[in-house]
Amino acid sequence: MGLDILFLLIPASLVLAGVALLLFIWAIRTGQFDDLETPAIRVLFDDPPGPDASLAPAPSAAPAAAAPPVKRTE
Repeated sequence: MGLDILFLLIPASLVLAGVALLLFIWAIRTGQFDDLETPAIRVLFDDPPGPDASLAPAPSAAPAAAAPPVKRTE
């Protein structure tokens, strides 16, 4: 009685492993793993300004210098 669940779990795990294998083969055939170096280097470079550059937030200006302390006269 306790081992009846194996009749469900073993085929389910085999189907899941088969789907994972098919997805892996698909990724290899479509060239997902062809270039492993460029994405790691591409992160280091800035993107060229595109048509949506005007929508990007402006860089914040340097903080203004603090005003000199006010001298109190009594």
